[in-house]
Amino acid sequence: MNLHQPADGQADKLTADALTAERLAVEKFAVGQSVPRSEDPMLLRGAGRYTDDVNLPNQAYAVMVRSRNAHGVIRAIDAEASRKMPGVLRIYTAADLEGYGPLKCIVPFKNRDGSPMRKPWRGALAKNKVRYVGDPVAVVVAETVLAAKDAAEAVVVQIDALPAVTSAEDAARGGAPLLYDDVPGNISLDYHFGDAAAVDAAFAAAAHVTRLPLINSRLVVNAMEPRAALANYENERFILYVASQGVAGMRANIAELLGVDAKAVHILTGQVGGSFGMKAAVFPEYVCVLHAARALGRPVKWTDERSGSFFSDSHGRSHDVTGELALAADGTFLALRITGFADMGAFLSAMGPFPGTLNIVKNVQSMYRTPLIEVSTKCVFTNTPQIGPYRGAGRPEGNYFVERLIDAAAAEMGVDRLALRRRNQIRPKDLPYKTASDVTYDSGDFAALTKQALELADFKGFARRKRESLRRGKLRGLGIGNFLEVTAPPSKELAAITFNADGTVTLATGTLDFGMGHATPFAQVLSQQLGIPFDKISLVQGDSDRIFMGGGSGGSKSIMHSGTAIVEAAAKVVEKGKEIASHVLEAAVSDIEFSHGRFIIAGTDRSVSLVELARTLHNGGAKLPEDAPQSLDVSHVSDGPSAATFPNGCHVAEVEVDPETGVVELLKYSCVNDFGIVVNPMVVAGQLHGGVVQGIGQALMEMTVYDGDGQLLTGSFMDYAMPRATDVPSFTLAEHPVPAKTNPLGVKGCGEAGCAGSLTSVINAVLDALAERGIRHLDMPLTPFRIWQALREANGNGAGRSIR
Repeated sequence: MNLHQPADGQADKLTADALTAERLAVEKFAVGQSVPRSEDPMLLRGAGRYTDDVNLPNQAYAVMVRSRNAHGVIRAIDAEASRKMPGVLRIYTAADLEGYGPLKCIVPFKNRDGSPMRKPWRGALAKNKVRYVGDPVAVVVAETVLAAKDAAEAVVVQIDALPAVTSAEDAARGGAPLLYDDVPGNISLDYHFGDAAAVDAAFAAAAHVTRLPLINSRLVVNAMEPRAALANYENERFILYVASQGVAGMRANIAELLGVDAKAVHILTGQVGGSFGMKAAVFPEYVCVLHAARALGRPVKWTDERSGSFFSDSHGRSHDVTGELALAADGTFLALRITGFADMGAFLSAMGPFPGTLNIVKNVQSMYRTPLIEVSTKCVFTNTPQIGPYRGAGRPEGNYFVERLIDAAAAEMGVDRLALRRRNQIRPKDLPYKTASDVTYDSGDFAALTKQALELADFKGFARRKRESLRRGKLRGLGIGNFLEVTAPPSKELAAITFNADGTVTLATGTLDFGMGHATPFAQVLSQQLGIPFDKISLVQGDSDRIFMGGGSGGSKSIMHSGTAIVEAAAKVVEKGKEIASHVLEAAVSDIEFSHGRFIIAGTDRSVSLVELARTLHNGGAKLPEDAPQSLDVSHVSDGPSAATFPNGCHVAEVEVDPETGVVELLKYSCVNDFGIVVNPMVVAGQLHGGVVQGIGQALMEMTVYDGDGQLLTGSFMDYAMPRATDVPSFTLAEHPVPAKTNPLGVKGCGEAGCAGSLTSVINAVLDALAERGIRHLDMPLTPFRIWQALREANGNGAGRSIR
């Protein structure tokens, strides 16, 4: 059967034109093109489907009863009056949830002495003790939200209050209130990495040692969409509509917690209004609504409110360390040491210890030839919400620590901060480079990238701009923020390609889009691999019945993991297609070539497109032998890329400080990044913008404050400042791509990079501006009051001090 065989010269010409048009149509959406996000028209029309948009017939509503005490023993929960209120269906406490498993921490670390870390049991509802304000103690289920709220407020929880501790360093001190009787000193994990003796020797031999106390502050995640969950129980199967970062992982975790087979759980995730790591975990509310749905035999819905999310969500960051850098007389780095505390909050989240331990190790190396690294972190329980991953999860922190130390060392040694960086940067000839953090970098051009960024920022013109600011009574500073991140490690990932009867193609993969814009770049990759028209490709990620496995999204890994799986699955489609085309075109398989979406008999003009072949198979127009593939569909599980990737960049921030008020104005922001091959520059720029703004928020304004009783004082947007459009300038972006060698697309992650660059460059810029007033260091956030206070102290007798 010859589906495409020209009959005469005119047909030859027309065919050539058609083939050219076909090829150009695909190239318009190829890798490297700034194709607009395909989901945006739907979202801008308000047609997205977020969890709270879903409603089921006869659903009930759940409202949590939360502790108002940060620490105390539960003496009684009196819900009798609440049970009698109109519309109340049931009130559950911890006793009703016996038999379910704990909300687990999956981090497998051991203490430095080899003993296992301490992982206290955490059920969905507090049983004998509350450990932070917002700790859930009961759940009310009623016919309406208002009825559930009224009843929840009427539940009386009798608590004998205990002293609270909200700082990790204070919690680890002797005599501090203990959150758990079996966790001495509130220390869950005493983590250590490195050769302590070798590091000690390097510091002893150093010509100069820089030491800085460094705080990476606690942040409220504040995703645009508050968490929500809608549970149902049908045909002995749990169904949960919920935001997640991967439905396969959420299904597995829920099933383990409920004590059922994974096939008995169906997870459905629609649009997700931001997550930043937080929504990947199982939260107590999900267990409560699942239990209630099965017990009541009807759907049960819970939706958080903004005020509630300040207490119920996991928080981010919260590290308090001392950083030390040992240098030779010529400025060569000899060793780097980080010692301090990582706040865990009241419970261990699924990944809680990871950001303050191993991810510091991997990322504090950055782009420098530091031969020795030692990290010692005590992971400590406090009477605060649990700490979980937050955009970067240790990556921005590690880069921040080393970049602050470099600026401080340069000032103390009287050397140029740029020269000190250049002296220690890894050079192209050093690659592949085995780091002290036990990671091997495969690619990068760090010195050239830094040079390009300084040119983009007009570094040579800074002195003139600084003088102009001084004439107006302002202090001007320029900050450098070099970064290199180690993305998530390899893991298995799904790519399933289905050719539908209507000519469309469905791609299913186990990563999940929670605002990043996966549909467009994933379709670009598939379109380029197979020549399928871009607008014919749709993406499925949010249905666990269709995503039987997958690693989810996190650690800036989606394009590497799903991209690798897509490329491998596409190759399997081509392999099947060649065999099918050999029968359709009546040629040997060895004579079939594939190019630009067409199967061609080598050396001839006879061909059939992949799209035409799929249509023929659906229409029954191809009579194939029984041993030949009967469809082009492929379901492929990839082992993933061969290693992590190492996105890197140089960000340059320029600020002006008003010494009379302490107000900081961010005037310029320039950056050059190496994200390897960029699939969609527009999507990457959007990701970068978002990360940069989040870093700026942490650097200048976001602040989580507790009083001595463990009450959150910054529990709403009235007190917790968030960055706005007026707080940031237009960003000047450029690329210096060096393709990764660890995946077939040559891509590197980009989702978390903006935080790593902006956090450091903005802090360094403000401190550069304040340096002439003798201020060596300030901890974030650099609020107007904190700067004003530091300037007043420096004008007195505090010049040259590091002010916390």
